Amino acid sequence: MIVPALLLLVSIIGTVIATSQPVWGDLVLLAGPSAIASAILLLREARVWLAGQSRRSARGAVVIDGSNVMYWWGGTPSIAPVQDVVRTLTHLGFKTGVVFDANAGYLLTNAFKDDAALAAMLKLPVDQVMVVPSGSPADPYILTAAREMGAVVVTNDRYRDWAEDFPEVLGHGHLIKGGYRQQKLWFDFATVSDAHNAA
Repeated sequence: MIVPALLLLVSIIGTVIATSQPVWGDLVLLAGPSAIASAILLLREARVWLAGQSRRSARGAVVIDGSNVMYWWGGTPSIAPVQDVVRTLTHLGFKTGVVFDANAGYLLTNAFKDDAALAAMLKLPVDQVMVVPSGSPADPYILTAAREMGAVVVTNDRYRDWAEDFPEVLGHGHLIKGGYRQQKLWFDFATVSDAHNAA
């Protein structure tokens, strides 16, 4: 989009010079059509860019099982994989929410962390992060949030104990697996694509 914008700017400057300076009068024959052509190119590229943005923003919602994802890097609890997953999925155009067990803060920092503290660590608005009440499993909160939002769930958990109440966990594309291979984050993108198309 930069090249057509520069061409348009140069063409406009050429047209202005040609119309204000009689010596450069013939320049308008080149600058005028060039301005029109570069404006058309710029509009076409802007339309393509906006269409891409629209597709990305239409991806839908993802609920991230924070207490599962925090073990994805080497099996030791860390906020880094959760940050990586949030950043990657947001970049791909998904609206992300993260749900943690009540003990997540203790596992990560040896101290309790509430929604606001974990949201700050993830650089997310507090309304996109939830720490479930102490003594409650996060699984039903994750699955309920996903159901209400029409979202998929990013986790390596299969939620088999919850399949009776949440039969969607047995369906293809509802649970998105992921992890690290050769130090690079991966997702089951075929499943993400299927889930997106089903939404």
